[in-house]
Amino acid sequence: MTQKISFDLKATDGKARTGVISTPRGDIRTPAFMPVGTAATVKAMMPESVRETGADILLGNTYHLMLRPTAERIDRLGGLHQFMNWDRPILTDSGGFQVMSLASLRKLTEKGVTFKSHVDGSKHELTPERSMEIQRLLGSDIVMCFDECPALPADHDRIAESMRLSMRWAERSKEAFGDRPGHALFGIMQGGLEQDLREESAEALKNIGFDGYAVGGLAVGEGQEAMFGCLDYAPDFLPTDKPRYLMGVGKPDDIVGAVARGIDMMDCVLPSRSGRTGQAFTRHGVVNIKNARHQDDPRPLDEDCTCPACRNYSRAYLHHVFKSKEIIQSMLLTWHNLHYFQELMQDMRDAIAAGTFAEFEKNFHAMREKGDIDPL
Repeated sequence: MTQKISFDLKATDGKARTGVISTPRGDIRTPAFMPVGTAATVKAMMPESVRETGADILLGNTYHLMLRPTAERIDRLGGLHQFMNWDRPILTDSGGFQVMSLASLRKLTEKGVTFKSHVDGSKHELTPERSMEIQRLLGSDIVMCFDECPALPADHDRIAESMRLSMRWAERSKEAFGDRPGHALFGIMQGGLEQDLREESAEALKNIGFDGYAVGGLAVGEGQEAMFGCLDYAPDFLPTDKPRYLMGVGKPDDIVGAVARGIDMMDCVLPSRSGRTGQAFTRHGVVNIKNARHQDDPRPLDEDCTCPACRNYSRAYLHHVFKSKEIIQSMLLTWHNLHYFQELMQDMRDAIAAGTFAEFEKNFHAMREKGDIDPL
């Protein structure tokens, strides 16, 4: 593969943007939602089914795959695309967030992080160089820089120290990544909720130079109002001609708000995790299929949805298989949720292209406000 990964910004409407990321493995339409395949699988879904929902790209997890089955084993077996039977683009995160949130006995130094695996207690070291090596072995199309993601809230000095360490690691990641035609490296902006630190981080990343830029360190418990407050300015610090990726987001209203503020790519485990726990996202809000009110309901989850769960099954059936703990419940609700998220992205792409995003956003919130929403 020698084709370079490029971004073509097709249209803007306010700060909202739509475009295409071109890769050797296929185009990624933006705004894009990336289903999460943490351990080389989107839980409860076949890869062909994920593609049928409209997904152009999946996310894989460096931390989990380095521990099990190991990047070296995946490489020997032909790389992550062949291993998981997904021939379209894959983005892999750097492992930094999972080391912070999952690993035990974590020790942070200028070199990197040493930690004990949450799987079996084995000791590992993750550095910018090792993260780049793992992602090269996996063969991912879009590689993320290794960074530290501090938990919020934290004081200004702690966030500044962490951000500047991440910027030094970004420079080392770029050097270790090298020249890899057909693959892209994204830098990750840090800085918590501090505007001056976000701007400093963006300037450092632009000076290094990346194929795309992520807004990291959000969706870590700060709440939607604070996140949107940061997104009101943070994307503006990044180049307009490169993709902007908001990591770990999120709920449908988070996604719409992020796109309105200039974000192009997002990922989250929410559609699949919620599907496994009986929650279905619809244009009217969330349906909790485990609630008794659905046990005699012959209607589909969403009468306007064309996914297999809505075309072929009633709420009563979905309630039954959830209560019976049948595997098909996770399959159907996950398929529905991923379909809904991809339809939401397509609706936003269409609205931005037509110059009607403000009207779309108004209708999106109005539908949810008057909808029949179950308590969570």
